Amino acid sequence: MSTQKSFDVHNHWLSADHATHDKVTGKDSGAYASGLPDTIVIHYTGGPSLRSAVNTFKNPEVRASAHIVIDYDGSVVQLIPFNRRAWHAGQSQWGERTSLNQYSIGIEIVNPGYLMQHGNIWYGMFQDRYEADKVIQAVHANEQKPRWWRVFEPEQIAACKALCEALIETYNIKEILGHDEISPGRKQDPGPAFPLERIRTRLLDTNRSDETGPTPTERRQGTVTASSLNIRKAPNAGSDRVADPLPKGTSVRILKEENGWMQVETPLKGWVSTQFVNER
Repeated sequence: MSTQKSFDVHNHWLSADHATHDKVTGKDSGAYASGLPDTIVIHYTGGPSLRSAVNTFKNPEVRASAHIVIDYDGSVVQLIPFNRRAWHAGQSQWGERTSLNQYSIGIEIVNPGYLMQHGNIWYGMFQDRYEADKVIQAVHANEQKPRWWRVFEPEQIAACKALCEALIETYNIKEILGHDEISPGRKQDPGPAFPLERIRTRLLDTNRSDETGPTPTERRQGTVTASSLNIRKAPNAGSDRVADPLPKGTSVRILKEENGWMQVETPLKGWVSTQFVNER
């Protein structure tokens, strides 16, 4: 069950009950330019544990680092102060900006990412094992075919949201982005199992009228009941498909309905027949 957290930032370090410091030196590019950082980039670690991620980021032979790692239970480790540029984004672009390390704080969430299925068990790249209750099937926004993904724990999502809130209050944060948005094709994290759009809509949309209530896209969720379900560009059977059919059990966010069709997000957006989606 998720736990409400709050974080405070003092001298560019977190100060909170669920935050510890494990300082890494020699793995950043120095201070940001004036007025920065103004962006947060969300990642998954690609591995099975907090310790493996922290060890990787502390390894002087590995040209990668991040400011924060969030464990499955929502506990947080900070490695680099928020006024120094960590090496998390790599080759990246957003709008006219390139090399997003110059502008952003990197948050890594412990999660193996996409998985391979063998019978009733799913495996990460390090042969870490997951059972069905920890797995969803979904289409990545930058891909067309569904894959299996390890779910993010509610505690992780709550911690990430609270951390982003603290960073917005402390720094000039204007964007919350996924690594897969700034490096499409090269990166898949945080992927479709993470509610990125929900978090940034709640935290950055100044026009929302209800700070605590769900956004319209949060209120309605559904599950595909057909063995495979075509997802189309427009609400009619003659419209082109936007991706391969969604398999049975795919979780979708219901955006709206029109004449027997639902516009859904997987996070890929498209139209599906209403009769083959069970709203929950």
